[in-house]
Amino acid sequence: MQVNDAYSMTVLVMGLMAALSFTQLLILDVVGLKSRHKPGHPIDVDHSSFLFRAFRSHANTNESVAIFILLAMFGMLSAAAPNWLNNSAALYLLGRLLHMLFYYSNYSLARSVAFGLSLFGLAGMLIAGFLPWL
Repeated sequence: MQVNDAYSMTVLVMGLMAALSFTQLLILDVVGLKSRHKPGHPIDVDHSSFLFRAFRSHANTNESVAIFILLAMFGMLSAAAPNWLNNSAALYLLGRLLHMLFYYSNYSLARSVAFGLSLFGLAGMLIAGFLPWL
């Protein structure tokens, strides 16, 4: 199956999001092993703990990635404006990447701004998907 070239950036972002999530999972696993965390046991809520920050960063990505995938598919199948969908998807990726880095670094204000960027990206994708229906 060949994907329309117009949405190639959105498809690339899907792959990059998979790579980002995989990277977060690896980091979380390595940090968990190094800290001798017992699998299945809760992680203490402590923002000074890198294990907690790595866990929350990965969990935050998991909480929004399904929405991203649904919006990407909805936009492509609705023949959304490619530039709008592609740019919104790229903004979502940038927001998630920055969110992860700022969460790891424990910069809470910057982390919140990055989270906002990812929300704007998702909102843009939602609007792009609905515009052809109007």
